[in-house]
Amino acid sequence: MATIKIIHTADWQLGKPYGRFPQEVRSALSEARLDAIDRIASAARDTGAGQVLVAGDVFDNVEPGNRVVVQAMSRMGHAPVTWWLMPGNHDHLRAGGLWSRVRGLAPPNVRVIDRSEPMELDEGAWLLPAPLEHRRTREDPTALMVGMATPPGALRIGLAHGSITDFGASGESPNQIPPDRARTAGLDYLALGDWHGFLAVGDRTAYSGTPEIDRFGREDAGACIEAIVRTTDSPVLTRRSTGRYRWLERRWDFVEADDLAAAIEALRGEGALADVLLALKLSGTVSLANRVGITASLEEQLSLAVRHLEVDAAGLIARPTAEELAEIDVQGALAGAAAVLRERAGAGGPDGEMAAAALERLYVEALRFDRGAAQ
Repeated sequence: MATIKIIHTADWQLGKPYGRFPQEVRSALSEARLDAIDRIASAARDTGAGQVLVAGDVFDNVEPGNRVVVQAMSRMGHAPVTWWLMPGNHDHLRAGGLWSRVRGLAPPNVRVIDRSEPMELDEGAWLLPAPLEHRRTREDPTALMVGMATPPGALRIGLAHGSITDFGASGESPNQIPPDRARTAGLDYLALGDWHGFLAVGDRTAYSGTPEIDRFGREDAGACIEAIVRTTDSPVLTRRSTGRYRWLERRWDFVEADDLAAAIEALRGEGALADVLLALKLSGTVSLANRVGITASLEEQLSLAVRHLEVDAAGLIARPTAEELAEIDVQGALAGAAAVLRERAGAGGPDGEMAAAALERLYVEALRFDRGAAQ
């Protein structure tokens, strides 16, 4: 029985710009993607896998920048494994382009896969790759695997980048791969890239997911797959964690301001806050003073503790008490405006949200003025 142990990974997207984030966050996230190479190498060393297969999108685009390419080659060159790098849709093949540069800089243990032809992976094991020559194609990139010849009894491992399902997209997805390709091509394992989360398709096909999560909506840590591939049985797949940052979405409902401390403590119990990007939605009905205190604490404390914080406070409704309105020491037109704002805020709806925000601002400015006058 032929057997091989490999690391299957994909969708590194080195050089991803993270353009919507502040520069400090962009730099940290970009560096974490390079650091993932070292963590993948550690997973290979710890599991005894000598081959790392990267199923496309090694780079985020066809011009990732010289530093990214050099850093990637340097890190891979120091790892005692063989890296098999295949172009995907983000970093597809172009004559004289990125992959020519990668090949020129690659250390001896890095293999660039730029042809759809069988390659000997190890003794008794062959790689059947499907590198992408275009970003989008309506052709099945794995079709040639069916006719790829390998020695009798050898393991056949497919490597491809594309969609087996449309993952909720409208219309037909590009780079479409039939779900039964492992069977029709006689593959012992089909290692896929494109989908950024782990997904098994049948018993011989899987997406590894990305080693470093890069968006909200996926709370699993980045990982690769340790695959033990055998000729007589289905492969044994084990996920190995490689990710640093966690992209969390949370909804916090408030009754009292004290609820914030409990929510933050629960979040802290999930892991290091410095490695968290948090998209937070607030809801509930609190006093005006409590709403001001909650939003101020998030801005002045939690935002400094996590890597990045996004707050949607539209659902946190302020209902000012009579005492709070009395603290807004205004007369004349401003007093009338405060009364109108309170009435409209109580009515709800889009106008009510705007009125509540305006009333909150008036409250904050009135308190600020009073403190200043008292000094």
